[in-house]
Amino acid sequence: MISIPTLAPVPLDTFLYVGRAAFLIFSFALATIAFMRLRRSTEQRRRDEERDAQHTSALLGRVLARIEALETRVTAAEPRLAAISEQIETHFKSAAAASSRNYAVAIRLARAGSPAEEIAAACGLARHEADLVVKLHAKDRDARHVALMRA
Repeated sequence: MISIPTLAPVPLDTFLYVGRAAFLIFSFALATIAFMRLRRSTEQRRRDEERDAQHTSALLGRVLARIEALETRVTAAEPRLAAISEQIETHFKSAAAASSRNYAVAIRLARAGSPAEEIAAACGLARHEADLVVKLHAKDRDARHVALMRA
């Protein structure tokens, strides 16, 4: 028969030492891999944050440029707006002055006895305005009565 060589018995302490050594080597390898992955993810996160900061900075630059352009446009529009405002104010003042002159003429015509139709045509008033002027300012009662009857 063939005999199989046998190994000498290994003491238990040796197995424990070898097991501890293997465990420590495995733990160090695992820790090294974990730290490498942590460093890679930290670097990736830093690159992403840097890219986002650059993108935000670019957007902010564009917003500031648009604000400056709007400020320029507003500054350029201010003189035009002031001129338009002045024109409107002048128009309203002249319209108010013309209107008061028209009413003054209408009152004089009503006191002179002119009918409402003539006052409306001469002064550029609406017919109901001329009737009111005649009702309020006509000297004789008959003209007032005629104006009241038409209303």
